[in-house]
Amino acid sequence: MKLYSVHKKQNLPISLQEAWDFISDPKNLAVITPDTMGFKTLSGDDRKMFAGQIIHYTISPLLGLRMQWVTEITHVKDSDFFVDEQRFGPYKFWHHKHFVKEIPGGVEMEDIVHYKLPMGILGDMMHPIMVKPKLKEIFDYREKKLIELFGEMK
Repeated sequence: MKLYSVHKKQNLPISLQEAWDFISDPKNLAVITPDTMGFKTLSGDDRKMFAGQIIHYTISPLLGLRMQWVTEITHVKDSDFFVDEQRFGPYKFWHHKHFVKEIPGGVEMEDIVHYKLPMGILGDMMHPIMVKPKLKEIFDYREKKLIELFGEMK
């Protein structure tokens, strides 16, 4: 079994409260997702994040194919971290930890994702060709969008 991961850190010149208010609002996921993904929330974004929250959305990650994705917010520690886990969607397993902490001059935001692909060896063969580059594109977009929204650390 192959378990993959993504680990990203970004520093922003904003307060811990401003960072937390942004990342804990499910509506902002659409703001930091590339338009090419066709991201649309169907339900579950009507309140600030809480443990047990179910968020249902559609995405078009590859070749314009539309699919549904359902995540559950499994853990939340206010102004510190939250975890989302896929319940239904394109991955066999998806576990995404979001951390935020105060640093001199701003905050550090950290994402740690562990995921497993479906379709066994075929899924693993597609990882370097399609999945890894797509995830890199998504997280690179998020980094640029957050700089656009909040500025860059000097």
